Amino acid sequence: MTNTPLPLLLTRESGEPLADQIVRSVAARIDERLLRPGARMPSIRQFASIHGVSAFTVVAGYDRLVAQGYLESRRGAGFFVRERSVPEPQRAPAAREVPAPSSLDVAWLVRSMFRQAPMHLSPGTGVLPPDWLDGPAVANALRALSRQNSDSLLNYGTPQGFLPLRQQLQLKLAESEIDAAPEQLVTTLGVSQALDLVAREFCQPGDTVLVDDPAWFLMFGSFAAMGLNVVGVRRLADGPDIAQLAQLAELHRPRLFVINSVLHNPSSTSVSAAKAFQVLRLAEQHGFTVVEDDIYSDLHPGGATRLAALDGLQRVIYLGGFSKSMAANLRVGYIAASRERAQRLADRKMLATLTTSDIGERVVYKILLEGHYRKHLDRIRTRLDALRPRALRRLEALGMRPVPAPAAGMFVWVDAGRDTNLLAARAMQEDLLLAPGSLFSPNQLPSTFMRVNVAALQDEGVWRFLERA
Repeated sequence: MTNTPLPLLLTRESGEPLADQIVRSVAARIDERLLRPGARMPSIRQFASIHGVSAFTVVAGYDRLVAQGYLESRRGAGFFVRERSVPEPQRAPAAREVPAPSSLDVAWLVRSMFRQAPMHLSPGTGVLPPDWLDGPAVANALRALSRQNSDSLLNYGTPQGFLPLRQQLQLKLAESEIDAAPEQLVTTLGVSQALDLVAREFCQPGDTVLVDDPAWFLMFGSFAAMGLNVVGVRRLADGPDIAQLAQLAELHRPRLFVINSVLHNPSSTSVSAAKAFQVLRLAEQHGFTVVEDDIYSDLHPGGATRLAALDGLQRVIYLGGFSKSMAANLRVGYIAASRERAQRLADRKMLATLTTSDIGERVVYKILLEGHYRKHLDRIRTRLDALRPRALRRLEALGMRPVPAPAAGMFVWVDAGRDTNLLAARAMQEDLLLAPGSLFSPNQLPSTFMRVNVAALQDEGVWRFLERA
């Protein structure tokens, strides 16, 4: 039996598309149980006739209601109201649900980053606030992409990545004196996947990987899950402790050394030219590969030393991306390596994911091609430079000592003079995310340090918490 819906008030004057009105109105009647599970909806022709709309509009509305779980389509019989389970309402976590300090770990920080609202107000996040990024440029690129031949958006990309983007990256890297032909470039789902591909291709379980200490916490868990031995090398203001690096290289015979050469996470320091030459000398002496993670380099004003530029991509594998400066949601990163290594990594990527998203890569390509990205970076650097000196003064006034005081970048590495695990647990009770220093070291021992995002310190609520704490 056909159940005709209660008359829907569809109007062309509201500005809301008619298909949207159908979806909203029918869904509301199902939610309110005015349309019962199992009830048969009017046929497409009947619905169109009753409400004075086209059959195409009804098809679009019904299809979306099926996709959202409100209706089901039965071949030859029509559309029927679907039985829906009503989820229990989400409840905000009570104060007692805040993790105890001993449970603060990498997974805790990552989970917290994605459940914070609004996360851009929390000093522990690793991204810039959304209003700092160039949303209009991304939106314009997406609109332009939607007007292209749709066939190009429906097929797989290529394992090595969208060729025009790789050609554009060749030009971009040349500005940093890194010579990488398109055949030496492989696109990835951000630097996270790039690190994963490199580690899986060049390491075996039981191998040792050296990392900066402190360093980006997410790779510790990722490498450990592969069965790799992760060992930290003390990071100084001008790069790694060379004496310790030499000692650890002799002791462990590592396969890789992962390093931020420019705007190190979490200290925003950069490697000096002298240290860069020493790292490359040790890599040759002990036979390890240097993985240069340069994800934050676009925030540097220029003139920084890159290991890949000095080495010519012989012992260095270079990683970059746009999640920190363009849009985190695009997840477009890349690897630059020798031709032989690039081919191996493209094959590894193909076995893991076939290809990366051609759509995201085309968006990044268009933004780079139009030339607006350079001015966008200038605006970000100017804003950070304006905030940083005042933030450093206020942190020092609270007894939080920057070590060292950075001249560029979004992060400050501060010594709070107390266990920052305790501080992070207390901040969570007030819906603030802090990044305690224990997470940035492979041994994850208690630390008095923490990473602070300068861009989040424009919010006075953060300062009020730090003053109380």
